[in-house]
Amino acid sequence: MFGFLYLFVCSLDLLSSAFQLAGGKVAGDIINDNAILSNPVAGLVVGILVTVLVQSSSTSSSIIVSMVSSGLLEVRSAIPIIMGSNIGTSVTNTIVALMQAGDRDEFKRAFAGATLHDCFNWLSVLVLLPLEVASGYLHYLTMVTVATLNFPSGQDAPELLKVITKPFTSLIIQLDKSVITGIATGDESLQNKSLIKVWCKASAPQISSLSSRGSFLNCSSRALCSLDSAGNLSRAVKEKCHHLFVDTSLPDLAVGLLLLAASLIMLCTCLIMLVKMLNSVLKGHVAKAIQKVINTDLPSPFGWVAGYFAMLVGAGMTFIVQSSSVFTSAITPLIGLELISLERAYPLTLGSNIGTTTTAILAALASPGDKMASAFQIALCHFFFNISGILLWYPLPCTRLPIQMARALGEQTAKYRWFAVFYLLTCFLLSPLLVFGLSMAGWQVLVGVAAPFLCLLACVAFVNIMQSRSPGRLPRWLQSWDFLPYWMHSLQPMDELITRATLCCAGRRSSSQEEQSDLSPQIKASLSITSLEELSLPPRPSPRLNSPAVQNATHL
Repeated sequence: MFGFLYLFVCSLDLLSSAFQLAGGKVAGDIINDNAILSNPVAGLVVGILVTVLVQSSSTSSSIIVSMVSSGLLEVRSAIPIIMGSNIGTSVTNTIVALMQAGDRDEFKRAFAGATLHDCFNWLSVLVLLPLEVASGYLHYLTMVTVATLNFPSGQDAPELLKVITKPFTSLIIQLDKSVITGIATGDESLQNKSLIKVWCKASAPQISSLSSRGSFLNCSSRALCSLDSAGNLSRAVKEKCHHLFVDTSLPDLAVGLLLLAASLIMLCTCLIMLVKMLNSVLKGHVAKAIQKVINTDLPSPFGWVAGYFAMLVGAGMTFIVQSSSVFTSAITPLIGLELISLERAYPLTLGSNIGTTTTAILAALASPGDKMASAFQIALCHFFFNISGILLWYPLPCTRLPIQMARALGEQTAKYRWFAVFYLLTCFLLSPLLVFGLSMAGWQVLVGVAAPFLCLLACVAFVNIMQSRSPGRLPRWLQSWDFLPYWMHSLQPMDELITRATLCCAGRRSSSQEEQSDLSPQIKASLSITSLEELSLPPRPSPRLNSPAVQNATHL
């Protein structure tokens, strides 16, 4: 099981490398366009698309920190990109949830657990981005914090998990990530350079060269020579890297697509084997014991402490693995197996959101002294954004809307499995591209299209809440959506179209009760009348209508 878990984490690393090869330069070009980034909505969409392309919020936030520290991007313009990177990083665990589509109940729980991250980030952005544009509270809060605190320069972010996975992944592919950062910072010479690393530096022992100061240092063309403060000659010899694609003649896009297919196959295989092993090992008394330990709250009046302790666990684990995608993807199968409840997975995910900000903070502390203040400020913006989201959507039980939204998405996905792919494409590709195009047309066009849509969405959400809680307060025609055409309030017609198009299920469903539970009262009535006419029965209520023979004779 630990072997498959190791390969699963390695496959996530390879998946990130594949996306960087396929879209890393495009991401760098997008970030480099300052005219686009001056628009906060466009900056948000850029953050989503770039993080989806590189499959790592740590990478995208480090690129943004590098641009801010080099003076190419202002802190105020970088804040929406940081918000977008928070949304983009949640696509990985949603992809992982698709691997559990075999069992309907398990898929429902896994997809709900995966979309907890999405719902929290989208709701936080919908509230905090307009607030930031109107007041600039994150900008001023982090400015005061940086002015108050005085941090010395630090080191690069530690790669604790990659110490274990790098021996395996470095045999397959090694990337020069500085190419993406260089393109983002405006270095045109790197446009035609491959991301695949060919030459690796191997440190050689220092040679005492006190007597050679001022003399000519004869180094080979493959050795980089320099004198340090002690007068020793430091040599870093370039050696050819040892990985699978070191001598390839394929372009980066082709290698990225090959690596993408291989990493997805590896990820699916490892995840399926992990789920099967967990199913066989963690069942019976063992599963009950684990559920009791993980999901149990502390005794009253300290029951609320358990959620915040789970946040600390999520933040600590994410800091160790240096990736929120890895942590949330690892707990997604456990949610599907019902070992972790949605209520307990929610604070774990929020803690993971906090833990992933440490990468940008440590990268900012490694910036030069004159640039460290602005770099540290944008890293703190990432941290305070997640803290603000937690204050909005966690302390009060009635504000934990992401749990309810994720559960509703899980129900829809269990009913119509194609909805998961539709959700992925809509939330992480089509909607960001549409908003990006509207924002490029001007803020007047964006407001003119988005404002009516958001108002309509808010009205629909309000009516849905009233229909479920107090329908008597609504007009009779609003107590249900049956007055609308059937395709506007049900996915059943779309499901039938997709079923016919894909030829996955050409016949009728085995259970007619499942079909009729999805139909509106009008269609049920019309079907009953049709069956009456076919059977030459009088059009009046009769006990024979409820018999199995009549239901089986109904043609849908």
